[in-house]
Amino acid sequence: MALSKSPNLNIALASMGIFSPEDVLNHLPKRYENYTYTKRKYVYEDKDRLVILGKVISQPRVNRFSHRQLVAFTFETDEGEVFKIEAWNRGYLTNILNMEDLYTISGIYDKKRHCLSLINFLKGKIEAEDSLKPIYQLPSSIANHTFISLVKRCFKMLEGKLGNKVPPRFSSKYKLASHYDALKYIHFPKTQDDIRRGWRVLKYEEALSFELKVHLVRGMNKSLVKDYRRKIPVEMVYKFIKTLPYSLTDDQRSVLDECLKDMNSPSVMYRLLQGDVGTGKTLVAALLAYANRCRSEQTAILAPTDALARQHYETLKKLFEGTTVEVGLLVGSLSSSERGAVLRDLEDGTIDIVVGTHALFSKDVNYAYLGLAIIDEQHKFGVNQRSLLLDKGEHADLLLMSATPIPRTLSLTLFGDLDVSTLTMFPSGKRKVKTIMESPSSPTIDELINKSIASKHRVYVVAPQIEARLDEGESFTSVKEISALYNKRYPNKVVTMHGKLDDEDKQVALLSFKTGLCPILVATSLIEVGIDVKEADTMIIYSPSHFSLSSLHQLRGRIGRDGSDATCLLAFDGEDDEKEKLDVLLKTDDGFEIAEADLKLRGPGDVVGTRQSGLPDFAVANVIDDFKIFECARDDASYILAHEDELIYAPIIEKAKKEAGCITLA
Repeated sequence: MALSKSPNLNIALASMGIFSPEDVLNHLPKRYENYTYTKRKYVYEDKDRLVILGKVISQPRVNRFSHRQLVAFTFETDEGEVFKIEAWNRGYLTNILNMEDLYTISGIYDKKRHCLSLINFLKGKIEAEDSLKPIYQLPSSIANHTFISLVKRCFKMLEGKLGNKVPPRFSSKYKLASHYDALKYIHFPKTQDDIRRGWRVLKYEEALSFELKVHLVRGMNKSLVKDYRRKIPVEMVYKFIKTLPYSLTDDQRSVLDECLKDMNSPSVMYRLLQGDVGTGKTLVAALLAYANRCRSEQTAILAPTDALARQHYETLKKLFEGTTVEVGLLVGSLSSSERGAVLRDLEDGTIDIVVGTHALFSKDVNYAYLGLAIIDEQHKFGVNQRSLLLDKGEHADLLLMSATPIPRTLSLTLFGDLDVSTLTMFPSGKRKVKTIMESPSSPTIDELINKSIASKHRVYVVAPQIEARLDEGESFTSVKEISALYNKRYPNKVVTMHGKLDDEDKQVALLSFKTGLCPILVATSLIEVGIDVKEADTMIIYSPSHFSLSSLHQLRGRIGRDGSDATCLLAFDGEDDEKEKLDVLLKTDDGFEIAEADLKLRGPGDVVGTRQSGLPDFAVANVIDDFKIFECARDDASYILAHEDELIYAPIIEKAKKEAGCITLA
């Protein structure tokens, strides 16, 4: 059914994903304009927003300035005050405004000139109960007032037809309005309290729906039973550990025991291993791969980049040197003959552990018996990719690894469907990384670099983008700009790495840096994941405010990895509010504390990578501001599923089951 008689409007609505009356009502206002009239004062403050009622008392005239035009007219309020009104690039006002009608005008006050810069105007007087006007995110072809009219029509069409999404038990418990009324409060509020009442309902609906799905997914994963497998001979794993030239940390041993217990259980392992950069997640993964090999099964380790896959491959080759464990590499840059050999060895079981990128789940990749899938930097992969890998093995165990710590307050809410293990101890002891902030022109930068090079160490120099935009001038934001500067200062000592280089050039750059041939690496945040150069003791990060706190913490985790003193310098001379954000890094090196701060600044979607991971990006709720709502919803979801035999809960459970597939990984 067409929403409008206008084909153009229907096309514009379709481009927004709006096809039905329900879709119209679900397109919520992005903000509200308050048209409550400003009380008359003899002195208004500069930059005050005023809302006034009155008449135009001079014909609007247009003054042209190059490519812009200024419309100006005089306006007298119903209380006798006279203001000059100015509006840039609104020539159409000369055809719309007249000197007979009443108008409501909102504008920003210029005290010096006793003038209002026009924000908006409405014809007639606005009653107090209609003073909050919704403003929608719309394409330029749809006027705000047109959409408001459409919303009104859709409310009439759906009156009595929109069912509630919250069971009566909880609507009553929390005094929630009906779904229909909640939407009406949001689209056409009479007071600020109406807005709060409406959003509260939608937030709880979203939280309850999500928590139901999380509970269901956890149940589904726990109910997956493996086919018959040999038990892992745990004593063989610990016998191998004794041959290592170093000891495991206490929490590495604890996590290893948790995972081995999972792998020996009848249910499929479904665990997230999180920990700061350098806490030894890769070693735990390697030991689990060894354990999996002890039961004659293969392990696939999925990395987000060729560089990280190759690094893991080299690490595992070295770790299992002198054993009969066969390690293979499968990345996109292999030659066809190399790839063919790896595929044959995987299919006949010659390879015990294969490390690779997305090539691991290509259609032509067959495993003799895939028993364990390990996904590093899990937030870099979407659900479909993970599922494709798991499809290669009949109910293979799954370990997800992430160096982006999930704040404690979020772990249950967002990852309730996962068992979570955490590493907090560093194998080489407490990191000795000092973080300082200086201007990009500070002599401290050269002092640090010269000291590092003289002591045979390495220096990372990080920029947020590959090339500077034309309008930025000398901005210290691009790799190419900074690389040119550093090549002048340190000839023959600088190498560059970024995402536009092909894999071979990246490998050459990395090798030059690792060997010390070029001790300065200028790069984008590409080095954030998996680059491990023990000799690196200095990092200079330009334009650090372009990065999230979590990314900056990840970056500085690349230095001081051998336990020696290291320095991370934030080259910054920006605004105070950005400096306040960066101060968090100067005060703490606790990844969880930093993730909490990042969460408050950026929202949960960016911190935990929900857009990449397949978890829903909440439309109306915010897990920090609305954490209490999520806690209540989590308990209520448990109650509903415990009473699933009651007919009243059947529709909401059935709907959650249908949608649960969007976040299940197994």
